[in-house]
Amino acid sequence: MSPLMRVLCLLALVLLPFNARAGDWMHGLSLFGKPDLPKGFAHFPYINKSAPKGGAVRIAAIGSFDNLNRFTIKGNAATGLGLIHDTLMTGSLDEASAGYGLIAEAVRHADDYSSVSFRLNKKATFSDGSPITADDVAFSLTALKKAHPFYRAYYADVVGYDSPNAHEITFRFGQTGNRELPMILGQLPILKKDYWNAEGRSLADTTLEIPPVSGPYKISTVDAGRAITYQRRDDYWAKDLNVNIGKNNIGEIKYIYFGDDTVAFEALKAGEVDFRSEFSSRIWATGYDTPAVASGEMVKETVTLENSAGMQGFVFNLRRPRFDDIRVREALNWAYDFEWTKKNLFYGQYARTGSFFQGSELAASGPPSADELKLLEPLRDKLPAKTFGPLFQNPVSDASGNIRANLRKARALFEQAGWGIVDGKLQKDGQIFTIEFLLVQPAFERIVAPYIKNLAKLGIDAKLRTIDPTQYQNRVTNYDFDAVVMSFAQSLSPGNEQRDYWSSAAADRPGGRNYVGIKDPAVDTLIEQLIFAKSRAALVTATRALDRVLISNHYIMPQWHAPHERLAYWQGLKRPSNMPKHDLGFPTIWWKEK
Repeated sequence: MSPLMRVLCLLALVLLPFNARAGDWMHGLSLFGKPDLPKGFAHFPYINKSAPKGGAVRIAAIGSFDNLNRFTIKGNAATGLGLIHDTLMTGSLDEASAGYGLIAEAVRHADDYSSVSFRLNKKATFSDGSPITADDVAFSLTALKKAHPFYRAYYADVVGYDSPNAHEITFRFGQTGNRELPMILGQLPILKKDYWNAEGRSLADTTLEIPPVSGPYKISTVDAGRAITYQRRDDYWAKDLNVNIGKNNIGEIKYIYFGDDTVAFEALKAGEVDFRSEFSSRIWATGYDTPAVASGEMVKETVTLENSAGMQGFVFNLRRPRFDDIRVREALNWAYDFEWTKKNLFYGQYARTGSFFQGSELAASGPPSADELKLLEPLRDKLPAKTFGPLFQNPVSDASGNIRANLRKARALFEQAGWGIVDGKLQKDGQIFTIEFLLVQPAFERIVAPYIKNLAKLGIDAKLRTIDPTQYQNRVTNYDFDAVVMSFAQSLSPGNEQRDYWSSAAADRPGGRNYVGIKDPAVDTLIEQLIFAKSRAALVTATRALDRVLISNHYIMPQWHAPHERLAYWQGLKRPSNMPKHDLGFPTIWWKEK
């Protein structure tokens, strides 16, 4: 997951009201009550304040890129662009719900959450030396909402703004009670209006022109499609702010692109790449038996974070009529043999995911609680009957590879949905049941192939298709697929981003994240109850109810999750010994020894 998406997920929060008087200017926000750190704190507790500055780090990226604008759905944006854009506030990687002043030195919100105001630091400047003003902030929100469906959904409740002077701006909301909006407006990346608003430029278009930036790094060199290098800005206005002490240490960060992950791993072993977050259980188990690891020259370690594992799974596109039947979607789960896969392909490293909020208090379990039923009962006629019973449990096997009983269950579900075997093929009304699994990484083929063999036993004509990243992104953006593998990261306190994941409004919007194509009024209702929850307890209840409904509808076929992060890096790269609870902080809080 990208650093941007980690920070977005950590800050996407809806919790308890802030314990300050309405209208008070504050140094930060926390929806748990108040920020852990007081006004004027020295630095974040997890950083190394004496970390040396300088050095270079090389990181592998996969595929290619043709765009330096990450805010459009067009093209393939270069990796690492989050390094060049600052936000109004910045998060603490140790707190699940805190934001502290960065471009905005202070923040305040209305008591009923009908607005939020930011007071900008008068020292804040772009990389060209021009001041960051309220006009730039207002433009950033407006342009982002026009350019990308994620921001359009994320900031949907922001209906206007007022700016009494160049260093203060108030955003007005269309509804009261959305406690998350002040926090997520603090995440707003700030762009230079005069640059992006100039004739011939649009934030909705791709570009390879290097822009003026607001963040701690600037783009120094671009080899389109092959590599991009970011240089630490010595003239960065905020380098001595308390929120930046011990951060942005590395002098040069270079992302080098490789055709696939196997080549990228070989580059790590050859010393051409300095850092790797390992996602392959096979490589983790068998690939690091090298002299460099044995001698300690390369560090191989696991780091455990206190986060929800979220959901990774097979997404079957509901825009294809054959996947629109809940019985079909459940049947496809019964044909998947996770236990065999874990034993033979995963080296026992993963656990099956059973919740969209796996590993957190937000995950549904057992039958619905009394509080959940208060939310679910009014929606009973829109929900599967099984929603009101024990939570659905994924099928299991004995790991022998023989899942005949599970396949019989799958066949029965297909028959109930009107599908039967004709000439050895699963058919309905003369149409053969087909699935194309669209992949972007060849490494995933070995995992999908055994599943396809089980589907063939049901008469399903399934196949793999691995394509290049550009084609893949275009097809996913336009929902042109049968089945893909997707991950849905979740914060400890979900909020407005759930609209982009599951809402009816997002289902037909190109470039959104409702990959499934869900158009479910019950889901829409529960999302809004989650967003407008008035307490932590209400949020937990609404999230569990939403989790239960997503599971009972079999909207995604769950895959697996790992209990920790798996890292490999060369010894000269260092991290704090006191790592934060919720994020690796790479490369922001790491450093390179000279």
